[in-house]
This record gives sequence, C-alpha cells and structure tokens, in this order.
Amino acid sequence: MSHSLVKRLSLCLCTALLVASCAKQNKQAFYNTGIIYCSESNPVTFNPQLDTSSTTSDASSHQLYDRLLDFDPESGRIVPSLASSWLVSNDGLTYAFQLRKDVSFHSTRYFEPTRNFNADDVIFSIDRWRLNSHPYHYVSGGRYPYFESIGLAQNIESVERINGYRVEITLKHRDSSFLANLATDFAVILSEEYATQLANAGTPSKIDELPIGTGPFKFDSYRKDHFIKYLRHENYWRTRLLTENANITRDIENIETNAKSENSSEAIADGLSKKTDGHVVEQLIFDITPRSSLRLAKLMTGECDATAFPAQTELEVIRARDDLTLAEKPGLNVGFWAFNTQRPPFDNPDVRRALAVAIDKNTLLEAVYFDSATRAKTLLPAASWAFQNDADDTAYNPVLARKLLADAGIKPGFSMTIWAMPVERSYNPNATKMAELIQRYLNDVGVEATIVSYDWTTFRRHLQEGLHDSVLIGWAADNGDPDNFYRPLLSCGAIPSGTNRAMWCNEDYDRLLNSALQTDDIEARTALYRQGNRLLYERLPLVPIAHAYRYQAYRDELEGMTINPYGGVRFGGVEKTL
Repeated sequence: MSHSLVKRLSLCLCTALLVASCAKQNKQAFYNTGIIYCSESNPVTFNPQLDTSSTTSDASSHQLYDRLLDFDPESGRIVPSLASSWLVSNDGLTYAFQLRKDVSFHSTRYFEPTRNFNADDVIFSIDRWRLNSHPYHYVSGGRYPYFESIGLAQNIESVERINGYRVEITLKHRDSSFLANLATDFAVILSEEYATQLANAGTPSKIDELPIGTGPFKFDSYRKDHFIKYLRHENYWRTRLLTENANITRDIENIETNAKSENSSEAIADGLSKKTDGHVVEQLIFDITPRSSLRLAKLMTGECDATAFPAQTELEVIRARDDLTLAEKPGLNVGFWAFNTQRPPFDNPDVRRALAVAIDKNTLLEAVYFDSATRAKTLLPAASWAFQNDADDTAYNPVLARKLLADAGIKPGFSMTIWAMPVERSYNPNATKMAELIQRYLNDVGVEATIVSYDWTTFRRHLQEGLHDSVLIGWAADNGDPDNFYRPLLSCGAIPSGTNRAMWCNEDYDRLLNSALQTDDIEARTALYRQGNRLLYERLPLVPIAHAYRYQAYRDELEGMTINPYGGVRFGGVEKTL
C-alpha cells in the first residue's frame, strides 16, 4: 500500500472516528442493548422473494425468516430447517416434506398469530411466486427475480397439503438443483394467516413492508437511510431446541457424575450452566452507513459490533487491532463486465471480444482487489465441484482489439457507456475505480467510454430496463450448485427477472443447462458445464474478472459470528458480551 494512500486513509479514519465517537457518547445506552451491524445501504423490501440484492437478503432472509431447508455453512450440505425430513420418489419428481411442529410466528404490535406454522404457510409461500392466479402474486409488483431466473415455477406441477404437517411438491421434470433452490435466501416461508388478515383489511402489500416470519428476530421499525430495528423472537424454535438439548446433556452429565462424586457432580452441573446460559441479545440494529470509512470508524469505536463489506484498503487496519476480528473465506462469487447484447454493436461477438482483449485483467485485480481475489476464467470459482481449471480465458491484446473493431466497422472515436455499481460488494469492492481503469484501456484502442452510476435502487431499475451498454457487477452464490451461476446470469429465462445483465439468450446454452439438471451424475453434469464454458468463451456475453474472498469484520465481544458462504449475514445464535 502506497504512503500517500495510507495518509489519505488515516485522515479519513481520523475524521470518521471523531464523528463516530461523538455519536456513541450520545447513544451509549442504546448501543449497549444488543448487536449493532453497520449496513451499507437500504433494503429494497423486507421480503427476499421480491429482490436478489445482498442488502435485502442481509436485512431479511436470516433475521426474519426460515426456509424449509438450510445449508450447513461449513460443509455446504443441505440440512433440515422448517422441514424436519424429506423423501424423494424413485423417479425424482415428487418430494415429500415432513414439517416441524411447535414453530411460532412473530408476535408484534401489528399482528398476533393464533396458530403455529403449518402446511398452509408452505403452500401460500410457494404458490405466491409460482402461480399468476394466486391472490398475492401481483402484490408489490408481481416480480420474483430469483425464481424467474431459474424457471422454477414452470417446472412445478403441484404443491399439495397431505395433512397439517406434510406437504408434497411434484415436478414436471427432474431437477438436481431443486432442494438447493429451496434452501436459498429467497425461499422464505411467510404467514398465511397474516396474509389473510391483510387481504381482509385491504392492505395486502404490508406483508412485504411490515414482515412476519418465524426467524430469530422480529421487525420493530425502519427509518430509511438511518436504521432498521429488530427485537428478539422470544419463542424462536431453534433457541428452544438448543435449550432442550442443553438440558438433556446436563441431565446425562449429572447422572454420570452423581455415580462418582456428589461434589464433582455439582461442579460439572455448574460449569454446564455457565456454558449454556449466554448473554441474550434483546435487539438487533442495522445502522445504515453508506461510507466504508465511517463504518470502519464505528466498528473501531464500538458504535457498531460488525460491519458490511470492509474496503480492501481497510483490511490491514482491521487485522492490526487486538479488539477486532477479520474472518475470511474463499468466495462463491464472480465479478464480471457484462455487455448488453441486445444493443448494437454489442450484439456482435467480435465487438465483445475486441473489448474483452482490450483490458488487462491482472492489472484490474491488483488495483481493485489488493491480492484478495483470484483471476476468473469462467463463472465458477475454484470452490465449486464443477470448476474447470483448464478453461479458455481472454488475454490482454490491444493490437487484436483494434483489428477486431476495425473489421467490425467500428471507427476510432466510437463511444459507449460503462455502468459502475454504486455499492461495495465482495465480488467488486470498487466498481468505479475498475471502470476508470477500463476507460483508459478502451481509450488506447480508440473507444471513448463514459462512466455511468446512480443510487443503487435506480441503478438496478435502469439495468433491468436495458439502458446500459455495459456494466460492472457480479454475483454471489445462493447455493453450492453450479446451476446457481449459469442459469440466473445468462439463461434466456433470466432476462425478464433482471439477473441476466448481458440480456443474452442462446438456445444451445439453455439446452446444456437443462440437460445438466436431468441427471444426478456429477461427471455427466461437469462435462455439460465444460461445454457451456466453451460456448461462453466463444460468444463472450460477459467477461469474468475475479473470484473474491469474503470478509466479515466484527468486534471481539461477538461470539458465534461466522461467514455465510451461501447468502446473507446471519445473527441468529450470535451472542454479545458486554
């Protein structure tokens, strides 16, 4: 890191620390009552069915809701959640889910449930996004981008209630990624009873604004650009199970030790009590702080307990402090430069190749990621079981770029736009800086590039409208299945959902993806994805740039804080020692 950069960073931190310190003095009692997370921006909604941004997932998916299934964050295996078990028919088309009993929905000032979670909630939650005829389908806009991007609704034949705690889902075609998709951040379970109450009151959209779920926290209040406040779910089913298991363990230990010595039994029982009776977090606050330097300052002063997306330039500062922890993992993500293939001349693969070879990806990695990312050849990172180490990759070649442009009839002085997302993400921590570097490379081959950006909500809306020539953005995996990269990012069905930023549609590519889902044979699927990689290299709807490490910075007072490799941040089970 250069000396001038260190000076600039130090100056920014000193100013931010002063601001954060004053704020903390004025709100000390408030900040001592629970966990405070410095978030980077506002959620679009409090229902992750409706939005694929990580900001929305962080604020809702694992705080407010549960899913039928979950991913083990360490092994990546699919594990039970609201479904305690499941069976799959021999033909791979019917999935029977046994549901967990005694799971409570949130009790809030705006809703008091009269029953626990059951099959009706599962059917309502799935049918809302899969059926156009469902009374809630078009509430809040009627767009369900993740499910639209993978075409899941079209493959579900039926969702049937067998009894109050058993549901069967039948597919039209085999789908080896089906269970993984039910474990994503977007497959949350809503309250059918709450939805009925809102519909009767004529205010159905409140289901996405004043959320009700079964998750570890319940919604309390939200002030845009300032904070989101959650309260502890007093009867959260996971906490209850942990307590019951701890009591069983304690009873067993007591029985065993009583046989040895009364004194030792008392000592062990006392030790177990201390171990299991941790500090109860009464509230969770999302402190919305767009500036990365101010988020870091708040973390350092203790005004925040954890922070979103620490900048690459801040990582060494965090590592150097004894009171902070910087957790890191290889990221299941990809940062890329996508071309709008529905706008000439970017509909021409030769033009796209010219632009791809005009840039030096290694320089982009060094300047933007600071050794915290690996060069991307394909959409899949090395952590994926379908990763192809020997895949073809574009190489920096400005001479070839000029020739390809000339052959395509693109004259020097041609102008285009590079859209740079205004928020920091692990897959691209500084899109504006990357855009500036690409701008210089393009200028060297006779292309004049203008950098475009808006606030995050407007930016994403205009992207979906197809107003961009090209965009620097990326994707973080929602599950460990390769289809979660290939289909949402580049399939024909993902264009309307807005996740296909290249707006590219290729029937051969879609055919490969569909074939891969028809089998559970890993080798057969890998071979199909290798064919897909070759097709993407030949057509270049986007340029994969980097697979970045994921970082989570937090104060040492937090216990149980881990990186979730498959989606939003999780605060359920995290404790704070004051």
